Amino acid sequence: MHPEPLLPFAFWLQADPGSGYLYAVLLISLLSLAVAVLFSRFVIRQDTGAPGMQKISNAIKQGAEAFLRRQYKTISSLAVLLAFIIFVGYFFGKGQTTLAVRMTISFVVGSLCSLAAGYFGMWVSIRANIRTASAARSDLNRALQIALRGGAVTGLGVVSLSLLGVGGLFLLFDGLHNPNQVPFQIVAFGFGASFVALFAQLGGGIYTKAADVGADLVGKVEAGIPEDDPRNPAVIADLVGDNVGDCAGRGADLFESTAAENIGAMILGVALLPVFGIYGVLFPLMARAFGLIASILGVMAVRVRGEEDPMKALNRGYYVTTALAMLGFYIAVRLLLQNNWRLFLAGVIGILTAFLFVYITQYYTEYKYRPVLSIADSAKTGPATVIITGFSVALECTALPVLVISAAILGSYYLGANAGLPGVSPEAAGLYGTAIATMGMLSTAAYILAMDTFGPITDNAGGIIEMSQQPEEIRRRTDRLDAVGNTTKALTKGYAIGSAALAAFLLFSAYIDEVKVHLGWAAERIFTVDIGNVPVFTGALLGAMLVFLFSALAIRAVGKAAQTVIEEVRRQFRSNPGIMQGTSDPDYGVCVDIVTKGALKAMVLPGILPVVGPVAVGVIFRYFPGYNEAPVGATSVAALLMVGTIAGILLATMMNNGGGAWDNAKKFVETGKLGGKGSDAHRATVVGDTVGDPFKDTAGPSLHVLIKLLSTITLVAAPLFI
Repeated sequence: MHPEPLLPFAFWLQADPGSGYLYAVLLISLLSLAVAVLFSRFVIRQDTGAPGMQKISNAIKQGAEAFLRRQYKTISSLAVLLAFIIFVGYFFGKGQTTLAVRMTISFVVGSLCSLAAGYFGMWVSIRANIRTASAARSDLNRALQIALRGGAVTGLGVVSLSLLGVGGLFLLFDGLHNPNQVPFQIVAFGFGASFVALFAQLGGGIYTKAADVGADLVGKVEAGIPEDDPRNPAVIADLVGDNVGDCAGRGADLFESTAAENIGAMILGVALLPVFGIYGVLFPLMARAFGLIASILGVMAVRVRGEEDPMKALNRGYYVTTALAMLGFYIAVRLLLQNNWRLFLAGVIGILTAFLFVYITQYYTEYKYRPVLSIADSAKTGPATVIITGFSVALECTALPVLVISAAILGSYYLGANAGLPGVSPEAAGLYGTAIATMGMLSTAAYILAMDTFGPITDNAGGIIEMSQQPEEIRRRTDRLDAVGNTTKALTKGYAIGSAALAAFLLFSAYIDEVKVHLGWAAERIFTVDIGNVPVFTGALLGAMLVFLFSALAIRAVGKAAQTVIEEVRRQFRSNPGIMQGTSDPDYGVCVDIVTKGALKAMVLPGILPVVGPVAVGVIFRYFPGYNEAPVGATSVAALLMVGTIAGILLATMMNNGGGAWDNAKKFVETGKLGGKGSDAHRATVVGDTVGDPFKDTAGPSLHVLIKLLSTITLVAAPLFI
């Protein structure tokens, strides 16, 4: 029996509760988009500062928009080609016209929504930066609220678009009457989102770090000028990079996270149709919709009290969001999952996992704690020891996250398996428990993304204040916001890899379920991935290799583009001595053009690699003899997916936290410790920071997307492996 509704709006759902809940999800998503529009109007109404500040802001805006236009043109061309391949593969390869059309539509809609999510992420940031800088001249609280609400436009837009896309396709494909089939037909939505997100994150990451490394090495180390100094020819490219990498790239990244996890959880919900009916399939969407409401209220609760640390205000908003998300999660379980308290506790595990990942990331990346302080101390003996110590911290920081993820998966699996679901195997119920934990972890995604976009907005605001030569008192105010923004960016990366780890297991389980459907196997039948099978072992080995090769290509691209930037900055300093004397302006546009061309050219090969690799393994390995009834092509891809995911989680964690630790070791010295700015220790930590830059802002975040792209491409291409 369906439980008695708890909410007033639930009474009108009684005639057809399945459609009512789906419509409620779509309505909440539309209302959240309306709130995002109100937040954006709040930001746009604010003062835009002095003409000198506006000149710098306009240069950042023009550079970011130009890059995004060129990047989206490249991505769109590749997506159109891939959509054609998907249609041909299903239409001619399997002779299934309806499935071919639906898969292609899903892929196209997912790609378009992901592009829109990335655009939302950048559109507001390049307008909020100048307004945050202007507000910081008089009121820290006002500046904080402008930056956070600007970030909330991204967070709410991304999660709302994800729910509208998945829910809308489910409704369009008549999922209300075919809930056992339609979740499998919309998996290409997640693949389209992942495909676009990989290129957006990768291209933006190459851009931002090539500019940052070039600006830092010549500006800080060689010329001895401060960060964001207007004499640095690469400074505008650096500020543009904050937007195209941390805003547009991360917006697309978390969009594909929410989309892929929604679909994966819906697929696992199919196995529970005998118990919950369609409610088990719709639960992930409803839980995410309540998370949107919680995030809106959390953002509105943020304000600085007097001269307190702005991070405390953001943390209060996060606590409010988490508490309300937990309440919403309970309501969703009560309404859709028969008030099963064990399944609710599985969601609580996910929410607590998000908390733990945030604090583990803080421990390894803030200069209050031992890891970063040890790197800073090693700067006394030069850059080599900074790199050695930082790399050891990067390796160490994989341990605690893996322990937390392992505990979360085991705990949620146990709760699901013992949830007392009649007619459902303990394995299927346990896997659904892990899906609910993933939903719990992502319930605060909109607020987390708002905090993430807050980072580049405040970074840009500080740059605008510095370049327009505002009084030191105002710079100290923006420095406080910038320091908090650096922390929130690091925390978001930790949150993103944690959610990617949980989601990857969820999507791996969804892949196994889909293969069973195509084989005509019963849901409770065990699908074995035998690593002792030679082709299966080889597939696993290729999966691990794929992760490292992808990372190598991404980091190499940053190094190559950064070399060109360094040479150009040196050339301008040599040919125009007036730049350093402050009597003439550098040519910012040349550096912007260099990193734009370099990023767009370099992102294609590593972006195509994870698309082609799994499909090639599945199609080629299907012709090898197997050892059991499971097709060897499908099991080899499962091994690739499993081991590639494990390697990706560890490598991404190492790169994210290691790079963040190097960065904050530099910032610790810049506070005046160990000789302060310009000292030998400072130069050593700048070198360490530039080594960590492509780790934490290019390869690491791109691996989040890679992990889920491997899962979504295998979900889409599964019929080809059988």
